Amino acid sequence: MTRLVYLSRRLLLVSGITGLLVSCTPAQYVQLHPVSGPIAPVDGRLVTKASADSLEVVASFEREDMEYLALDIELKNRTATTIEINPADFQVELLNADRQPLTLPGTTNIRQAADPGYEAGRTEFNIKKEEKRLKTAKILNTVLLVAVVASDIASTSSRSTNRDYKSWANNRVSHDVAYNLIQAKRVIDHGVFVDRMQRYQFEGYRWRELALKRSLVHPGESVRGFVYLPKVKEAAFLNLSYPSTSGTSIQLLFEQTLTKARPK
Repeated sequence: MTRLVYLSRRLLLVSGITGLLVSCTPAQYVQLHPVSGPIAPVDGRLVTKASADSLEVVASFEREDMEYLALDIELKNRTATTIEINPADFQVELLNADRQPLTLPGTTNIRQAADPGYEAGRTEFNIKKEEKRLKTAKILNTVLLVAVVASDIASTSSRSTNRDYKSWANNRVSHDVAYNLIQAKRVIDHGVFVDRMQRYQFEGYRWRELALKRSLVHPGESVRGFVYLPKVKEAAFLNLSYPSTSGTSIQLLFEQTLTKARPK
């Protein structure tokens, strides 16, 4: 009986943690607006551009994407030589409302754009890790079920020598609760697995199909894709930069605003 009570408490703890209410704080959505260079509306987006050493960067804010801000970036090679483009070379400087470096405790105000190759590999690792987690959860659920069944059988067989109906009824209720909790845990485990796998599959698609790829761009050609910047809501401005062949950085400034209305 003591073991059954222990198992029931463990299962209740799992269910309780999973059932915590989501914070009621209203969601805030990020918007970026270019404030430097020639700005023009194109297909409903404000587009800006800057260049250095005959390398031109055209940029517009696409959307907030989980922990990232996605910018639609096109790089045009107007030089006479082939240039290697690496999206991880994009940097963003976080600025405050006075356009001065933003001070954040324990961290720098310079952030790197995501490296699609590295992130794709990390997503594959997370998928394998999640599959392993579900397998472990299934084993644990089986162990818990075996323990409850054994306790149930022992309790039922002892009924003939125990005429205390109240004690037997309490045992019956405890076992029924344990069975229900195990079933609930199975449902929760599977639900968490499905949710995480859907996220990881989307992330894999994002890095494989949407992100700007590391590539060689020949003279007169261009390459386009999404560059993913880490999201920092405390910043008022983001100064995006990309190094040119001479080492001079191409810079584009965006103002960051927060809104409670989801962007269309």
